[in-house]
Amino acid sequence: MAEFVLPKNSKVRKGRHYAAKPGAKKVRTFHVYRWDPDTGENPRMDSYEVDVSNTPMVLDVLLKIKNEIDPTLTLRRSCREGICGSCAMNINGGNTLACTKALHDLPEGDIKIYPLPHMPVVKDLVPDLTHFYAQYASIKPWLRTQSAPPDRERLQSPEERKKLDGLYECILCACCSTSCPSYWWNPDRYLGPAVLLQAYRWIIDSRDEDTGARLDDLEDPFRLYRCHTIMNCTNACPKHLNPAQAIGEIKQLMVKRAV
Repeated sequence: MAEFVLPKNSKVRKGRHYAAKPGAKKVRTFHVYRWDPDTGENPRMDSYEVDVSNTPMVLDVLLKIKNEIDPTLTLRRSCREGICGSCAMNINGGNTLACTKALHDLPEGDIKIYPLPHMPVVKDLVPDLTHFYAQYASIKPWLRTQSAPPDRERLQSPEERKKLDGLYECILCACCSTSCPSYWWNPDRYLGPAVLLQAYRWIIDSRDEDTGARLDDLEDPFRLYRCHTIMNCTNACPKHLNPAQAIGEIKQLMVKRAV
């Protein structure tokens, strides 16, 4: 009989418990993933009882924990407006942005918070996105042209500009890619929904003049075609975009140019 053993230091153990301060009015318990590479210890789940009377968002809770309870907690955050994507994490089993996830949208009871799944962890709630950004750079996400630059800006009709709606809003938070089983299985070769949505954003841009080369770069059994339309990406997107549709559009363009 085959026996499977988890790698060393991968088993998550029970961590410390921080009780609510006396006089707390509205208490909820948050179980937060903790891991410090400098200690050599296993990851743990620390639990915090927090007075959430004046903390409407999950990010507000995490900042309250860091500022008032446990300053060793490590997380990323910046804009607090759902624009930068820095505070992407897994909250109660779903990838989302902590700054836009309201506590009243979560079911009653304890709340579990982890870093984005299936990514190397730098520390605590901070994933290592080095590979993700390298994949993004590989699609050359800028306007590529062969013609001489015009005297003024390159123009678009309102209809051409409208084609970019639902694409340019992507903030590269990686919520969609890290919710995709195909990306979990082939992260080294499959670009993932976020990067492919960004690739389509430039393919469909009427001002770009390198569509053929862009499609050539994606014509690969793994870079594009590992997508199996599972739709986790669309369900996870905190900006309500549809990466699965963008990937489908790229596949259709591949078919059209082959006919």
